[in-house]
Amino acid sequence: MVAKEMLSDVIPALKTSDTGLTALNWMDIFKVTHLPIVNDKEFLGLISENDIYDLNMPEEPLGNHYLSLLRPYVLDSQHVFEIMEIASRLKLSLVPVLDPKKNYLGVISLTDLLHYFAELSALKNPGGIIVIELNQNDYSFAQIAQIIEGNDAKILGAFITSNPNSVKMELTLKLNVTDLTSIKQTFYRYNYTVLGSYMKHDDEEDLLEDRLNNLLKYLNI
Repeated sequence: MVAKEMLSDVIPALKTSDTGLTALNWMDIFKVTHLPIVNDKEFLGLISENDIYDLNMPEEPLGNHYLSLLRPYVLDSQHVFEIMEIASRLKLSLVPVLDPKKNYLGVISLTDLLHYFAELSALKNPGGIIVIELNQNDYSFAQIAQIIEGNDAKILGAFITSNPNSVKMELTLKLNVTDLTSIKQTFYRYNYTVLGSYMKHDDEEDLLEDRLNNLLKYLNI
């Protein structure tokens, strides 16, 4: 999944002739805290909700003010993981997308980004989720896959959450089965620490939200 396949078809770009009030109204409508300012096809930068409040004259056109704007963007060919890294690092509610000539194409919202990631990693497919903790030096995906497949299950998706201040890591596995009893017992037998398993729909959705937030926080590209 690359940036040009995820462009929002509803979130508009601001012009310098638009007022701060217009920007705040659009931010409220589209549930974002940033909007791009674009001159024709030239991306001038992102303006945030806080930037507008700091102007103190939101009824005036944005072009009447000196604006020190961030200019984060991704190219249309960049992968979803790279887009997530930028959104996480800069705490953005959306990410502008440019073509190779640096012409503005549109934006990808954080909500859509999480939706596409869920599709990419098979998190929406039916099945259970199991979370294990292990030392980074002990990580062997081959052995973990062998344990799963030895219990007549398959791994639909997997991702790692790591903390730079710890030697521990968490591996979240999405499987194609909902009964995880025998898989958990096998992990225990191999001295893995199982932090949790989630078989019900409600529990699964809570876990996905928590794990996606952790991924945005710790993801390293």
